[in-house]
Amino acid sequence: MWRHGLGRSAIAQRRGISQYAVRYHLRNIAGKLGVEHYSELRHWPGFASTSLRKEQSPMATTTKLELGQLGQVSLLSKDAAAAERWYKEVLELSHIFTFGDLVFFDLGATRLYIRGTRGNEEWRPSSTLYFVVPDIQAAYEELQRRDVHFLGAPHMIFKDDSTGVEEWMAFFNDPDGNTLAVMSRVSPAS
Repeated sequence: MWRHGLGRSAIAQRRGISQYAVRYHLRNIAGKLGVEHYSELRHWPGFASTSLRKEQSPMATTTKLELGQLGQVSLLSKDAAAAERWYKEVLELSHIFTFGDLVFFDLGATRLYIRGTRGNEEWRPSSTLYFVVPDIQAAYEELQRRDVHFLGAPHMIFKDDSTGVEEWMAFFNDPDGNTLAVMSRVSPAS
């Protein structure tokens, strides 16, 4: 919880213990990991000081960086429990797990991470999520039956003149106002 950004009072409240108990446990964890002060745990690299990983040489500046596929995207929610219900029931996403106000869904090769706002934190819109669907019109109609209100009908965004493939999108908002979209690539008939 500490590494995910929760403060001592929030952790204490969730665990039903005092802030002093939280501090005690954080100090204990820091000591076992060889970290100077528990405040440094938020930036702890995730391996013990005795781990072989620290012996690996850092990437040389001449080594080309090769980023892999996108592993996770995140959205901010005013109410994580309500967002969890909506993404489960309306979009029927595959739920991985929930930990307090942290909700995770499986989107194939990418996880969707939804986090509720905390304390005085203001909600802000997040990145647009684009869900690939095989048939955009069918997805549009089905989501409308589920009470999703689109910002407009499906429309062509781009046509690749060399292949004839058209890219179509339709945009809508989740209950928090985050923009989502369904998108489809339509190939010319053979």
